[in-house]
Amino acid sequence: MTDNTSLPGPTRRGFLDLFLAICGAITACAATIPALIYVWPVTKKGPGVDRKVVEGAEDFAPWESRTEILNGKPVIVVRAGDRFVAYSAVCTHLGCIVNWDAQRKAFLCPCHAATFDVNGKVVDGPPPAPLKEYKVSEAGGKIYISGA
Repeated sequence: MTDNTSLPGPTRRGFLDLFLAICGAITACAATIPALIYVWPVTKKGPGVDRKVVEGAEDFAPWESRTEILNGKPVIVVRAGDRFVAYSAVCTHLGCIVNWDAQRKAFLCPCHAATFDVNGKVVDGPPPAPLKEYKVSEAGGKIYISGA
């Protein structure tokens, strides 16, 4: 006796459903993986430098600035009259790089028109906090910046 109950073969509709499901999964991965990589925090760290000499500090004109890199982060050093100040060049609002405006004697953020005074405090705009201050010291006629 033969059994007439055999499994039906693959149908065109079943094949297309499977094909579309696989294409959808590939597309979802292709869109999700780069987005996750973008928002995942960077954990690679290079060699850290706790203190750095500001080259040519003796040639600074009053209210002149220079940008230095300390521990991989931009720091703006300004000769504010007869003293030096150093603040993070990263805006506390959304992380844009601020610039020093010598005429206005202020740090300006180009992204959302934020303004910080010479002491790093918020004067105008949406930043929730002042700029991070770095310690400035003088030794042997050289100016040093270090993390506060």
